[in-house]
Amino acid sequence: MTGSVDPPSFRLAYVPGVTPDKWVRIWNERLPDVPLSLTQTTPAEAGGVLLAGDADAGLVRLPVDRTVLSAIPLYTETTVVVVPKDHLVTAADEVTVEDLADEIVLHPLDDVLGWERPPGRPALERPATTADAVELVAAGIGVLLVPLSLARLHHRKDLTYRTVTDAPESSVALCWPEDAHTDRVEDFIGIVRGRTVNSTRGRQPATARPQDERTEAASTRRKPTAGGRTGGGAKSGAKSGTKGGAKGGTRGGARSGGKGGGGSGAGKGGRRGRPRQR
Repeated sequence: MTGSVDPPSFRLAYVPGVTPDKWVRIWNERLPDVPLSLTQTTPAEAGGVLLAGDADAGLVRLPVDRTVLSAIPLYTETTVVVVPKDHLVTAADEVTVEDLADEIVLHPLDDVLGWERPPGRPALERPATTADAVELVAAGIGVLLVPLSLARLHHRKDLTYRTVTDAPESSVALCWPEDAHTDRVEDFIGIVRGRTVNSTRGRQPATARPQDERTEAASTRRKPTAGGRTGGGAKSGAKSGTKGGAKGGTRGGARSGGKGGGGSGAGKGGRRGRPRQR
């Protein structure tokens, strides 16, 4: 981590359409002593807010300047066209850019889709904001293409939307200044990536014992006591002597008698020559 001291709080910037509620709740559960404050900013100003140090991290829309900002892409949104509820477009579940060729397509100044040239016919003027464009759609002046989250953010009862299958899409990322990757930033990265509370990713591991200490400890566990060696040897010797003596005496005696012919042979001969009693 490049930050030497963690701030007493964590400041998170976010752009319209992004809903950080779930991640904020997890943060408050895991780090109750570190307050998290939210600041909403426009997509165009998000990078400047981070670089100026007005926020520790931000949930922003790509692209961003990757030479000074680190970014982790989180998700990509579906693009929809916002239209009045009685518009012909509502007859289908999905439409294409070509289906909007005859429509006046509003292109607000805060557009986040990055069109080279929007489809359809241009309006006489560009609305200042997406919110202004939505008002014009409600007035029947044109249609508007936006990420799904913005269509939901500016929802009106008299408007609806349909998916546009081949339009540009908008991606959301977690960003922070490259030279300000603190432990608090790493904590938030872990939350948005779904790491568990016990994960050590991004933290310094506990210092391990030196190799010579581990070796000495292992050697001590394996080394038997002197008494154990003596006892084991005595027991082994006793067993060996008893078994060896018994086997040796029995086998040796039998073999000697058989070869010599004195003991065993005489016994057998005597039994065969004894008369039967009647």
